[in-house]
Amino acid sequence: MSNPFFDRPILNSPYAAPTRHWELDTHGQPTQRTIESRRRAEFITPIPKPKKRKGVAKQEEIGFDEAREISTAEQKYDTTSNINEIRGYVDEWRALSNPNDWWVTPETARLLTHWRSHAFGDVRPFFCQIEAVETAIWLTEVAPHTKHGKRILDHVAAANRDANPLLLRTALKLATGAGKTTVMAMLIAWQTVNAVRRPGSKHFTRGFLICAPGLTIKDRLRVLQPNDPDSYYASRELVPNDMLADLQRAKIVITNYHSFKLRERVELSSGGRALLQGRGGDELNTQETEGQMLQRVMPDLMGMKNILVLNDEAHHCYREKPPEPDDEALKGDDRKEAEKNNEAARLWISGIEAVTRKLGVARVFDLSATPFFLRGSGYAEGTLFPWTVSDFSLMDAIECGIVKLPRVPVAENIPGDELPMFRDLWEHIRKDMPKKGRGTDEALDPLKLPVRLLTAIEALYGHYEKTFELWKQRGIPVPPCFIIVCQNTSISKLVYDYISGFHRKQDDGTTTLEQGRLALFNNFDSTTGNPLPRPNTLLIDSEQLEAGDALDKDFRSMAADEIERFRREIVERTGDPRAADNITDQDLLREVMNTVGKRDQLGGSIRCVVSVSMLTEGWDANTVTHVLGIRAFGTQLLCEQVIGRALRRQSYELNEEGLFNVEYADVFGIPFDFTAKPVVAPPQPPRETVLVKAMRPERDHLEITFPRIVGYRVELPEERLSATFNDDSILELSPEIVGPSITQNQGIIGAAVNLDLRHLRDTRPSTIVYNLTHHLLYTKWRDAGAEPKLHLFGQLKRIAKQWLDTCLVCKGDTYPAQLMYQELADMACNKITAAITRRFQGERPIKALPDPYNPTGSTRNVRFNTSRTDRWDTSGPPPKNHVNWVVYDSDWEAEFCRVAEAHPRVLAYTKNHSLGFEVPYRMGSENRKYRPDFIVLVDVGRGADDPLHLVVEIKGYRREDAKEKKSTMETYWVPGVNHLGTHGRWAFAEFTEVYRIEADFGAKVAAQFDSMLDSASRQPLTGNV
Repeated sequence: MSNPFFDRPILNSPYAAPTRHWELDTHGQPTQRTIESRRRAEFITPIPKPKKRKGVAKQEEIGFDEAREISTAEQKYDTTSNINEIRGYVDEWRALSNPNDWWVTPETARLLTHWRSHAFGDVRPFFCQIEAVETAIWLTEVAPHTKHGKRILDHVAAANRDANPLLLRTALKLATGAGKTTVMAMLIAWQTVNAVRRPGSKHFTRGFLICAPGLTIKDRLRVLQPNDPDSYYASRELVPNDMLADLQRAKIVITNYHSFKLRERVELSSGGRALLQGRGGDELNTQETEGQMLQRVMPDLMGMKNILVLNDEAHHCYREKPPEPDDEALKGDDRKEAEKNNEAARLWISGIEAVTRKLGVARVFDLSATPFFLRGSGYAEGTLFPWTVSDFSLMDAIECGIVKLPRVPVAENIPGDELPMFRDLWEHIRKDMPKKGRGTDEALDPLKLPVRLLTAIEALYGHYEKTFELWKQRGIPVPPCFIIVCQNTSISKLVYDYISGFHRKQDDGTTTLEQGRLALFNNFDSTTGNPLPRPNTLLIDSEQLEAGDALDKDFRSMAADEIERFRREIVERTGDPRAADNITDQDLLREVMNTVGKRDQLGGSIRCVVSVSMLTEGWDANTVTHVLGIRAFGTQLLCEQVIGRALRRQSYELNEEGLFNVEYADVFGIPFDFTAKPVVAPPQPPRETVLVKAMRPERDHLEITFPRIVGYRVELPEERLSATFNDDSILELSPEIVGPSITQNQGIIGAAVNLDLRHLRDTRPSTIVYNLTHHLLYTKWRDAGAEPKLHLFGQLKRIAKQWLDTCLVCKGDTYPAQLMYQELADMACNKITAAITRRFQGERPIKALPDPYNPTGSTRNVRFNTSRTDRWDTSGPPPKNHVNWVVYDSDWEAEFCRVAEAHPRVLAYTKNHSLGFEVPYRMGSENRKYRPDFIVLVDVGRGADDPLHLVVEIKGYRREDAKEKKSTMETYWVPGVNHLGTHGRWAFAEFTEVYRIEADFGAKVAAQFDSMLDSASRQPLTGNV
């Protein structure tokens, strides 16, 4: 029987607001019915209590709904939150078409327009990322001006006064895999650009403290530094180019919350401390002060005010509420876990409060997939932080395809009635599992694990085997990853030994090898019994590694063998016998863990990870396909945190429907509510990810360099002006460009009326010529700060009239008078100015202006990952491309690669993908960047040392934008670069006519290619072909 939710769960585009969702029943299960609207946010949330209360006796309320059942006299809860209300206001605000109605600064309006409509070259922000930032902007810049906005701000402030008296926190909830790092980068850009350009505003700052839960995320967040090589602001085009310089003035400190712990200023032994203290003396205080701690953690922010704090994985940061007398006391492992969570939360929030006292914190933005109070916090566990203002839940992310769909497969050798047991495995085996450290207790035998646990392991492993073979058949160079999350070190070691093998100690002191029971995870050679040089299975204590602490003695002894093997591998990789001497055990294991699934790195061959306690946030290998939980899961919060480690997608390519293809993660032992219904799930074909890079040094002779041009300078004569018009000078006015030219309006009753533009026919031609000439003179023939050159008005008027008579085409009831619209007037003036420039190309040199900081680009810098299957292998023979793959966008580009590689006159070529080759041009009133498709080095008879650099654009239907690009290349870029004389000879060609040919594909491409090369060779300076 078909199950639409599991077969086709993805309903929405990740780049647009969700418009549909799957209906869930009261148990959280899909009903197989879709609802034509966005999913509402529904939570249990604590209600902030008022600080002032009148001393009037009030009868206690008696309630019977879900929220009232957990409410007390001290803490009220509600089943709703402000999220849906805020979402509605933000939706209405987003729908406003005129930026002047947005109530934001011009800088913010620029950024919003950029994020919403920029043509991103590679990674494009998801809707959920933009919505989270829009919500922060709305609350900061818009809400204070509206009545309902002020009420919401008062609610958020009240929630903070109750839970965080010294702080103003705002939480943004985004599902795992939804890209919180990008959201942080957008928030930093918004604040910094405004702070730099509006230094007197109290709403903005350029000082940022970013707090992470551990070293993994801290290291990953370095992309938030504007000067990082992989900085998101430039590499992901998160800000317009002219704003990048503003970001260099941001002061950003990234730390993990463990650094807030006060350290000893002087290391003293207990004896030395007693000696210095003396008998009966005051206890020595050798701890650093709060000020000294802040100077150590964030020296770059000292002296700054109005700091903005960004908490990543912020559910670890809260101030616990004192327990009520009737609160149920936690016991055993639950109590220990609550104490550990509260201790971490206390350290984190105390550190931020210290920053507030010493420097001043304007606002705290919390980012988390699960901003809920943890067990033992003093609040009902799993309740939402009441200062949460936006939500993009895991169900939203699944319905948009942003994350994998977690599912529970059914193995053929497991009876159906046992399946529910594996949904909450721990409850069925906890009594049989060890509770303390391994120690020397000989009773802990890996081969005596509970049968139910072994059945679960074998069942999930059976499905992993199928997935492993499928990946192997597809030639994917890294294996799928199976992760096991255990309750404590004893259990993790038993499971690790069972699946990967161990040496059993005999009574006489000798040891015998017990091979791992799961062949693909075995760490020993099945024939010789020798340890494998590269372990298949990794044992890890993620909490110790994330805190940066040294490994404790017990865990160090457990992992000694694998640590030694990885040290040997480092020596083999580097060829340096001392390469492993300067790396600590914990740094070594952290490197292995963080490179799982990454080819040719330490963790690249790992197939299974056995983790003590939780696998930390930030560990997001996208090769995880199976998860097994062998621990307690008290809340859905813990379930989502563990499952979140497996939800990172492998591919972000859209299918023909404009949606992501569904990917899956198979789960046992984690009692996650939704999708708990079992399904028989065959292995899904994985998407291969390849590294596209320059092949160095073996192909360095094929390197192509190019100039990075940021603008042009043209010095035209002022005595006698004339113009050379061509096909690119033509401007077609049509409804597609100007909008509907006829609109019918109709009321509820009565006759309809047509609104059209016929009245523009009455505009006199001389008026149009005068206005166009005036605009041309004042925008194109006027130096900055100088008076317009009025003596040129007559000549420009003559050229403008010539252009109107020969190059303006009006279609679809459009009229020449519409050129008085500024954007259309700019388009016309650009074409007229290009025609004048073209006329004097041979007489007046055009100067291209190189980027002063980065004047030359090269194929040697190409390096990126892709999972797209439309790739051309450039290995030849012989190779003609410095880069190992071409990621092509159409079959025509693939055929172009074939012809280029086979053509005897082509010396080398490259696709402009992540190459950084951009051409500045102007479309109407807007400055834009054009990225041509290919650069080809052509032998034009002057030898291989003096080739022609041919820039090639493969185009189909040519809109106005394409005409402006071609005109800019031929009129400005090519002549300007050739005039520089520092980057060889350049030409430009469009590859267009072939799109109209349906038959004899290959021959036509080859013929067009020959024609293009011949034409480019004849006119290398202008590039006209």
